[in-house]
Amino acid sequence: MASEATAALRKVRLITALKTPYLADGNVDYKAFDKLCEHQIANGVEGIIVGGTTGEGHLLSWAEHLSLIAHSKAKYGGKLVIVGNTGSNNTGEMAYATKKGFALGMDAALLINPYYGKTSDKGIVMHIEASLKYGPAFIYNVAGRTGQDIKPEVMMQLKDHANFIGVKECSGHERIKAYADKGICCWSGNDDQMHESRHKHGAVGVISVTSQIVPALVKRLMTTQDDALDAKLQPLYKWLFTDPNPIGVNTMLMMLGAAEPVFRLPYTFVPKDRRAQGVELLKSIGLENCPAFGTLKVLEDSDFKHIVGEEDDH
Repeated sequence: MASEATAALRKVRLITALKTPYLADGNVDYKAFDKLCEHQIANGVEGIIVGGTTGEGHLLSWAEHLSLIAHSKAKYGGKLVIVGNTGSNNTGEMAYATKKGFALGMDAALLINPYYGKTSDKGIVMHIEASLKYGPAFIYNVAGRTGQDIKPEVMMQLKDHANFIGVKECSGHERIKAYADKGICCWSGNDDQMHESRHKHGAVGVISVTSQIVPALVKRLMTTQDDALDAKLQPLYKWLFTDPNPIGVNTMLMMLGAAEPVFRLPYTFVPKDRRAQGVELLKSIGLENCPAFGTLKVLEDSDFKHIVGEEDDH
């Protein structure tokens, strides 16, 4: 039976996979991070993923990662559900980070199956259960990144755990509907499908990248069936995901002045011709919907800086 905290988290419709912005010296830009959080709150977003794929958790040290979780909870607890991505392909690291994350106050964890070093179905269950015991968790199934699908029969072995919230599912409408029919809560992991998944296939909501750019519009898609708005946003979804995430959203936030134009490698910027297309796209959607903390600019290639990690000396 689900714990009280787990049951409450199953009602959250919109969670943003938040970007981690950087300073020119390579450190996390907490001031920019806070502005992004405040824009999310002002536009009806209910929760954030801290250090997810979009937030480049795989490029953060655990010290940076846990510090960002602690900062998020201390400053925005009560205003946002704080979900720490403490997932890893190293079971011991994932368990350690999850335990520490809950000690720091995060509301939930985002856990993933072992990527690259793939294991058996039984191994996936044991890997996740080693962290699931510490508190409420979303299970993240994204075979395109991990190289291994968490099959429904594996998820069925996890679903009755008291701390199992549900699934961020990237396999599409059919899988989401099958889970919804069995009472498993799902959040779409595909922005271009989120509206249909929510209103026609039983998804609770979405864990979204696009909601960093137009949070109030994505909120509307999660609360109201609006086929016209979803169609209007399809070109934005395509723009954001033409390159592997988070290249598109990083570049667009930099163009909006919401983050310094600093990339941690291996990520780099969207080419200039597509940046120009992005400017026109945002204008057509309406800049009043965006976190425009400066003037929207195409930017020159020379405006961007690349770093290797925190306090980069390279």
